[in-house]
Amino acid sequence: MADDKKPIVGVIMGSQSDLTVMQEAAEILEELGVPCEVTIVSAHRTPHRMISYAEEARKRGLKVIIAGAGGAAHLPGMVASITTLPVIGVPVKSRNSIDGWDSILSILQMPGGIPVATVTLDGAKNAGILAAEIVSTFDEKVADALQAYKDKLKSTVEESATKLENQGWKSAQIGFKK
Repeated sequence: MADDKKPIVGVIMGSQSDLTVMQEAAEILEELGVPCEVTIVSAHRTPHRMISYAEEARKRGLKVIIAGAGGAAHLPGMVASITTLPVIGVPVKSRNSIDGWDSILSILQMPGGIPVATVTLDGAKNAGILAAEIVSTFDEKVADALQAYKDKLKSTVEESATKLENQGWKSAQIGFKK
């Protein structure tokens, strides 16, 4: 896998309160063997820090940036406007949010030329998996780890289906044809 010491994915968020959501990205990246760094970079409260982070990310060896933000959620788009690295936005439902829709739309509705891949509300785990998939295009060990992860998901579903069917809920009863 990628050099275990040098981060290749940056996981950033607008505030400490986003960490409970964003840690899921770091955890899945660790599980898949993708080294990452985690920090707070606010588009509104520390704009110079955000600009510096985005400008230096490629030079420091990052390949992907995952940016989580709540409320107005400008962080992913602003970072994407500065760097040429892929940016994955995670809308975070914050306490001052309008059911998370403000965050979703702020990240999703980027102007032409400044794309941000957007995952579901509080979907940091999927952002981590997507970042690992990007890394897997040049790292076979990460590709193998992803395949093993997806195989495990498949096995879990198949085991659950078998257990349910063995309890009397036959697949034919629910209209499923094998």
